[in-house]
Amino acid sequence: MKGVIFDGKAPQVVDDLTVREPGPGEVMVRIAAAGLCHSDLSVIDGTIPFPVPVVLGHEGAGTVESVGEGVAHVQPGDHVALSTLASCGTCRECGRGRPTMCRKAIGMPGKPFTRDGQPLYNFASTSVFAERTVVKAVQVVPIDRGIPFTSAALIGCGVLTGVGAVLNRAKVEIGDTVAVIGCGGIGLNVIQGARIAGASRIIAIDAVAEKESIARTFGATDFVDARAVDDTVAAVRALVPYGVDHAFECVGPTALTRQAIDMIDRHGQAVLLGMPGVEAEAQFRPAELFLDKSILGCRYGSSRPQRDIARYAQLYGAGRLLLDELVTCTFPVESFEEAAEATHTGGVARAVLTF
Repeated sequence: MKGVIFDGKAPQVVDDLTVREPGPGEVMVRIAAAGLCHSDLSVIDGTIPFPVPVVLGHEGAGTVESVGEGVAHVQPGDHVALSTLASCGTCRECGRGRPTMCRKAIGMPGKPFTRDGQPLYNFASTSVFAERTVVKAVQVVPIDRGIPFTSAALIGCGVLTGVGAVLNRAKVEIGDTVAVIGCGGIGLNVIQGARIAGASRIIAIDAVAEKESIARTFGATDFVDARAVDDTVAAVRALVPYGVDHAFECVGPTALTRQAIDMIDRHGQAVLLGMPGVEAEAQFRPAELFLDKSILGCRYGSSRPQRDIARYAQLYGAGRLLLDELVTCTFPVESFEEAAEATHTGGVARAVLTF
């Protein structure tokens, strides 16, 4: 079968992958569409260290092909969206309703794939850049057949992370003010999460001026072109003089971490979603934290995927959550390099690979 692999040197599209049959508590899914997220590219450029060779991709949707023993919530033929969260369901963190903190779901990649007799790792427990993949049952969430696969694919990472950061982690309230640094796939979902939460002012910030239109489509009330101003923080404070209640950093460079902290008002929250290098360090003035400011990390939108994917699918059906608008362009999996280039340029919300 076809798939995109990374051997530590360069990504390549191959057509001779195989994947094992699902075991107890597992599901085989035939992938129909997969979003190309910057996290996939971060494996390639080394920002996210990961063992190789690996089958890439972690944001996908498709059809259940077969199920292992003990799987009852889905059956062959069901349309599903996948999450990367292969949580165990029984540890202390899972029991407290925090599956994103499950230690058995972090840093333990399996090897369900083979190529020329060599095992390959699965990325983020999903590896959706393959025609078929095998995942834990807890990662598979049934969705309505009316949701296009190209849109449903994006729920499992970009939507869970961005909207979840607003609703689950920051707990933005009606009337709050929000700044969002970066209007890519994650940032746009933060923007619409803030809109859904009832924020009164949502300031989108990006270095690509052309993103203003789509940012406003998703709910931004204001837009700051970071290249057109000398001081982004001052530009935000010109709109909200005391600073915003919540600032979300969705890009990664540590200079933007500092900007997010400097944008918030007393009792405000800076929520970090962008992925810096693992050794990167940020600077800020600790004295400011005595004004009840908070710096929050957020893994995967602090989500509970079985609950949240279903919830976001319902919001899409009700017209409150935008998915189709996230899909800027689609590419057949064979055109992975072209899709990666489009993603690198920063001019797309999401490029989606199709099978």
